[in-house]
Amino acid sequence: MWNWLRQIKDSITQKTTGLMRMQFWRKAVEDIYCDNPPHQPVAVALWRAVKRHNLTKMWFTKIIDEREKNLDDRAYRNIQELETYAENTQSALLYLTLEMLGVRDIHADHAASHVGKAHGIVTCLRATPYHSARRKVVLPMDICMLHGVSQEDFIRGKQEKNVRDVIYDIASQAHIHLEHARSFRKKVPAKAYPAFYCTVALDAYLYNIRKVDFNIFHPSLQKRSTLLPLYLYIRSWKKTY
Repeated sequence: MWNWLRQIKDSITQKTTGLMRMQFWRKAVEDIYCDNPPHQPVAVALWRAVKRHNLTKMWFTKIIDEREKNLDDRAYRNIQELETYAENTQSALLYLTLEMLGVRDIHADHAASHVGKAHGIVTCLRATPYHSARRKVVLPMDICMLHGVSQEDFIRGKQEKNVRDVIYDIASQAHIHLEHARSFRKKVPAKAYPAFYCTVALDAYLYNIRKVDFNIFHPSLQKRSTLLPLYLYIRSWKKTY
């Protein structure tokens, strides 16, 4: 379901079409929780997961509502608005993952909140070259204004220091959230750790962007890391996140 919702914005040319698709999933969730899922493969699989793991309906609703609000592709007014989006999408998905793992723990939820926010921020950064090539900029406006950077600077792919300072500030916020998530590590049940292995990819991206001095347009940032599976195995073997 997450992939379907995520792809809606990229696959539509009119907002009305996106709203109709979101409405389909909103109705599908209602029907799933009434034991009457629509005859659609993803919806049926979701219904089975809900029945098996007693998943919380609220998290699905938050994801749909937030994705619907995001159909406009407008810039976030500030970093807090970006974090709210990440909390209601990425974090909500992690809360559902924890439920599927049989974990209902306040410390795991706190960690999931911060990991989800870090994930949302990194995703926003990674998408910047893609959006800029389509003359769109969604990075937080307050940070751009703080450093005197305009949307046109990103659209033109500028790499001046003030542009890199914007990226540094945003990436630093993602790093802070990861550190907060790890501060709960000793209190989080070990069986919750698989939900947080996405931090491997987040750490890798933040490390790589630091290596290129926060040049968001550097070609190396668009390449897949062949070492990620190894890092994931090591993180799993160490039983940490």
